[in-house]
Amino acid sequence: MPYAAVRAIDYHLPARVLGNEELVRKLPNWTAEKVEEKTGICTRYLAGENECASDLAVEAARKLFLQGICDPRDIDFLLFCTQSPDYLLPTTACLLQQRLDLPTTCGALDFNLGCSGFVYGLSLAKGLVECGEARNVLLLTAETYSKHMDPSDFNVRTIFGDGAAATLVQAASPDLQFGEPWIGPFVYGTDGRGKDTLILRRGSLRADPHGGMGEGEPADSENRRALFMDGPEIFSFTLKAVPESVRALLDKARLDLAQVDWFVFHQANRFMLEHLRKKLSIPVEKFVYALSDCGNTVSSTIPIALSRAAADGRLQPGQVIMLVGFGVGYSWSAALLRWWNGCSASADS
Repeated sequence: MPYAAVRAIDYHLPARVLGNEELVRKLPNWTAEKVEEKTGICTRYLAGENECASDLAVEAARKLFLQGICDPRDIDFLLFCTQSPDYLLPTTACLLQQRLDLPTTCGALDFNLGCSGFVYGLSLAKGLVECGEARNVLLLTAETYSKHMDPSDFNVRTIFGDGAAATLVQAASPDLQFGEPWIGPFVYGTDGRGKDTLILRRGSLRADPHGGMGEGEPADSENRRALFMDGPEIFSFTLKAVPESVRALLDKARLDLAQVDWFVFHQANRFMLEHLRKKLSIPVEKFVYALSDCGNTVSSTIPIALSRAAADGRLQPGQVIMLVGFGVGYSWSAALLRWWNGCSASADS
């Protein structure tokens, strides 16, 4: 039986940079330093007016292919995680297949998940490889939350940035040097009762059944139709769900916390990450942070963090990495990833 392994990771951030100094010009009670202290974010990148999540994903994939590990013609399956598709239909993965010149024998699908999306995507890719349906799976994550936001809602504007990541999951030899699978096990969680804490109603058939305003919605409620986030409720959910998932994953893998070399959590914001790290008693030297200069890029935060940690030499072959994604849905997932000897990631560019 083949074993799935992460072979390469790369990412792309759009050109426009929004720094805290620019952001606080319309916030009389805030300073750039206060935003950084509260969120851990100094800058974030925003997609251009005519730039979509698919455009960012294409650039991330092209960077990955330039590493020379896999040719686009060798991709058997494309998985695209986004909540900012080009169209309601057709599926954006079909457009990406054509733009990246992947073979027409390649399977392709979108899946709509947010901050848990990368971990779920790894599970899907692992399944495709280990059941023999694919040898090379291209997992793309891309988001342009900036296009969903009300410009006056600094609750979300301080946190979210746009970006994309490309991950190659490939069949590896079953003769494992370290005696363990490269990807897995996984634990999952879903609680739809949290849907209203992070929601975008605009453009949905539930809110706009006839393509206009939802029934009974005031005509001046455009701000209610932009991205809405209830930060305190999400924080409370996270402090409960994430530690439970970490403990469940350790039990499933029959490991203890000390046997994990690195912890790469969804980069929600520094305040939340620090609370989780301390609650779980994770040593700071094992905890990866990668949001200061790019913000919360939703489903791409974990692969961006992995790429940067690999590029600066922190990740070594055989090391055990715990990945934890959590957020909108509510949806959450955790997995173990053993860093493969042949895995590569580009340095920042």
